[in-house]
Amino acid sequence: MKAAVRTNFDDSVSAYDAYEQRTGRFTALAKLLATELSARADNPVNAVLDAGAGTGVSTRVFAERAQRTVALDISREMLRKLKAAPRIEADFDHLPFVDNSFDGVAFTASLFLVPDPAVAAREAARVLRPDGVVGAVAPLGWVDADGTDVFADLERESRSPTGADAVEAALANEVTVTTGTWCFATTAEDVRRFHAIPAMAARLYPRLTVDERVTKARALLAGLEGTVEQRWRWIVGVAE
Repeated sequence: MKAAVRTNFDDSVSAYDAYEQRTGRFTALAKLLATELSARADNPVNAVLDAGAGTGVSTRVFAERAQRTVALDISREMLRKLKAAPRIEADFDHLPFVDNSFDGVAFTASLFLVPDPAVAAREAARVLRPDGVVGAVAPLGWVDADGTDVFADLERESRSPTGADAVEAALANEVTVTTGTWCFATTAEDVRRFHAIPAMAARLYPRLTVDERVTKARALLAGLEGTVEQRWRWIVGVAE
């Protein structure tokens, strides 16, 4: 599973960047998450682990606010795009840091990509200092004007390896959490762009090759029109 995730994101760099340049979605999520982390921290969040940094979109957000930000990702090709912060190619389940290393750990649109978030949540809690904060964002999907899931009438469901409920439960086992929902108006074309990212097209067709899954995703979503709402759940917890 992890090897597949690494390969999917190694193959997704250009499409990921194109989507972000168009929508600014991951930047927006990182800014909102950074604000929630700071609001719930009793002490300054000066040292941050950006877990699942990707090409560094979220890292740049946290680096503007923290004295030290470390970018960690399983994808070497994603990390190659990041130049402005320390980069570590590693797995959430085995963080290469000693206990009490960070004031904050941020999983911006990343923790839902692992099959067992409980392991990663324990590791995050381990590297947090007392009263440190951890946050994650997980997708809840896209709905049309009447609240209907845009995938309801399609032959496929855009499904994460791990759902938002499981991400929340994993963090709640380690820290005291607060949660909420962020909603973004987006276009049908941007839903297609999201699923043109090979790693995201794998939500629909995980067993196909990169080109096949992207082509199939585009065809599946061809009839989607207008403006829809994208929803994300945020979870922020404070260590004891």
